[in-house]
Amino acid sequence: MSQDDTENFARKGQTAAIIIAVAMLIWFAFQWIGPWLGLPGRYAILIDLAAMAALIYALIMTYQMWRSRQDKG
Repeated sequence: MSQDDTENFARKGQTAAIIIAVAMLIWFAFQWIGPWLGLPGRYAILIDLAAMAALIYALIMTYQMWRSRQDKG
């Protein structure tokens, strides 16, 4: 792989890692803050769905990275 490919691969990996970390931090924070503020359960479900969407997006990104690595072989 060329230097540009390596840098793009690393950038995608960092982006996926940041998405996972931020999604989990927001999810954990809301699990603690939501009941403390007395928010209804529907907001918890909304945050759960948003976290799952972020994790699925990160999974798709890592799958694309894996396929790119396999194709460049």
